[in-house]
Amino acid sequence: MVAKQKILIVDDDNNIAELISLYLTKECFETKNCKRWRAGFKKEFQTFRPNLILLDLMLPGIDGYQVCREIRHTSDVPIIMLSAKGETFDKVLGLELGADDYIIKPFDSKRAGCPCPCRSPPLPAQTGCSCKR
Repeated sequence: MVAKQKILIVDDDNNIAELISLYLTKECFETKNCKRWRAGFKKEFQTFRPNLILLDLMLPGIDGYQVCREIRHTSDVPIIMLSAKGETFDKVLGLELGADDYIIKPFDSKRAGCPCPCRSPPLPAQTGCSCKR
């Protein structure tokens, strides 16, 4: 059996994180929610070993740009930034810092025909479950 793809959701808004997590779980992804970078993200990242990170830009105590920089020092895991900041400057900065995609909130859950904004970086087709994608 092939292991499920793991997605780490880093967003301090519990409602958004839970909604994304529920939708992804329904689509046979394993998810973990993390609210803060300093308090838990580093530990979650190391123990959960995600295949993808959904990263909010406006986190308490540190912005998502800095989190992206820190991740890129040690990992090349795909990162999709989620933000209410929709200016071109914000998008370009996120991509230049190493994000693989940048999606503006609110987003359509069917973007690119996927359950969340999770298909931009390629994920293996097999997830080890019977879900149809």
